[in-house]
Amino acid sequence: MQLYSSESESDESQYWVDWFLGLKGNEFFCEVDEDYIQDRFNLTGLSQEVPQYSHAIDLILDVLDPDLSEEIQDEVEASARHLYGLIHARYILTAQGLYKMLEKYKKCDFGHCPRVLCNGQPMLPVGLSDIPHTKSVKLYCARCEDVYTPKSQRHASIDGAYFGTSFPHMLFQVYPELVVPKSHERYIPRIFGFKVHSYSGIYRKQDNYKEKQKKRLQGDSADSKEENAVT
Repeated sequence: MQLYSSESESDESQYWVDWFLGLKGNEFFCEVDEDYIQDRFNLTGLSQEVPQYSHAIDLILDVLDPDLSEEIQDEVEASARHLYGLIHARYILTAQGLYKMLEKYKKCDFGHCPRVLCNGQPMLPVGLSDIPHTKSVKLYCARCEDVYTPKSQRHASIDGAYFGTSFPHMLFQVYPELVVPKSHERYIPRIFGFKVHSYSGIYRKQDNYKEKQKKRLQGDSADSKEENAVT
């Protein structure tokens, strides 16, 4: 029984994961190692979130019973896609997963920041929520520290929970050499060479707020160090 189809002529010899990754719109995903999927410890808690969980796992691993009733084929297929996404969110926080996503980041597989003053900074996928079916995936720019909606509707409709809220920041923690200088440069509206007053006031307020936040964070850090020294 063939639960999935592909534009390729070699459907019969194609593995489910290869087929899934080859679908248009799934370019943001990396391949999750089969050993990771087979280790049920890594999948703790997912059985309660995915209908037809056992069948979905079997389909992902290409060991699904060919005599499965046709009545639940569509449900199993949808569950397998959802389950792979949830597994993917966990996998890309592991050493192997981070490395695979790093390679995609280096190739700019996730696109460039649309902000002109970021000068084509490569972006990373990020979720605004770890809860499935709540927020679609966004793209994070480490230079301006902002998020953007993917240009392609295929990408913009992907569940953000399949990448999670921590991934980009974990990547930069593990690979600190990738950290880029923050972009403080702004476009300043001008009329005949003079700054537009209303925008100047907004920028000043933003700058003052940032400075206050920095001082507060620095103060909290200093207090924490003093407490640790006392204890």
